[in-house]
Amino acid sequence: MSEFKVNKTYAEINEKIKSGKVVVVTAEEMVDIVKENGPIEAAREVDVVTTGTFAPMCSSGAFINFGHSKPGIKASKTWLNNVPAYAGIAAVDCYIGATEPCEEDPLNRVHPGEFNYGGGHVIHDLIAGEEVHLLATAYGTQCYPNRRVEKMVTLKDLPYAVLCNPRNAYQNYACAINMSTKTVYTYMGVLKPKASNANYSTSGQLSPLFNDPLCKTIGIGTKIFLGGGTGWVSFQGTQYNPNVESTPMGAPVRPARTLMLTGDMKTMNPKFVVGVSILGYGPSLSMGVGIPIPILNEEMAAYTGVSNDDLFTQILDYGNDYPTGNAKSLQQVSYAELMSGTIRFQGKDVPTSPLSSIVMAREICDILKTQITEGEFLITEPQGMLP
Repeated sequence: MSEFKVNKTYAEINEKIKSGKVVVVTAEEMVDIVKENGPIEAAREVDVVTTGTFAPMCSSGAFINFGHSKPGIKASKTWLNNVPAYAGIAAVDCYIGATEPCEEDPLNRVHPGEFNYGGGHVIHDLIAGEEVHLLATAYGTQCYPNRRVEKMVTLKDLPYAVLCNPRNAYQNYACAINMSTKTVYTYMGVLKPKASNANYSTSGQLSPLFNDPLCKTIGIGTKIFLGGGTGWVSFQGTQYNPNVESTPMGAPVRPARTLMLTGDMKTMNPKFVVGVSILGYGPSLSMGVGIPIPILNEEMAAYTGVSNDDLFTQILDYGNDYPTGNAKSLQQVSYAELMSGTIRFQGKDVPTSPLSSIVMAREICDILKTQITEGEFLITEPQGMLP
């Protein structure tokens, strides 16, 4: 006998999607529904909640096969628009990482470096349909005698181009502040001295893993919105850590779970896969990720009813503590406070800025909502649960 008063299956929800009877709301809309009606009634009313996030996700990249040449080549070194791509896979396969800088980039020799072009920009350019310069060199073998291939390619030319991101959609992340007396340049942006500003990078109540904090519906094989196309959760992401302090509703108050995500680049939209340059740090890739949460019961309704008032993170010092590996919480702060534009920290008001885009996260939620409502996107049951 079920412990829940409301019980739905993935198959039942998919039948509603196919028949046009499904009720889909965004995570933002679900907050008010749960608040007004309670989780049981909300579970009876709503079938799917859409979530979304858009932010720099450094641990991203793409597996690319650039096709055999005549004569054949076993590439040992590969560059795309002069950005090195790892070629130690097979003859004409390579992996380009989002944070790999351009070969001639001065890096931080002139500080802070601008990092105008890198792996994230190559991925964006390919998805945008731009021509990209490919150079591959080799030491030559009897079966692959060619030692050099150089040509212009587009995404259409490539036999295979798949985004494979080892760590995306972080479940919570720290708020960064700088307690030192000098400006610091970090992956969390520019931080002014003496706690003069604070940066954060999570979409709060819209964030996928805040709406399924224990990964009860998100697992291996979950179908998602990835970069404007269809993607999949392929495994838990690197630095996946479920063993952190959480609220009574299961939401972690520190960085916790992550997802490894995979998707065909040829289905994607450059609007949702954007190369970025982080001053003084390096290139990266801003990714749009959206995950539908099936409301199987009132427990899932309660999880998806979480608001920014219920979600918290820790303020860390990126000026002294973080670089030395001694980061410790200076204060806990809610996402409602962070998104208000100002937090109260050590007796003074500190302005806050997001690295994530709430506007884009909302758009992703709305796109997914439309796709599901119109029967274009079915919900998938995980084929394996995350730890």
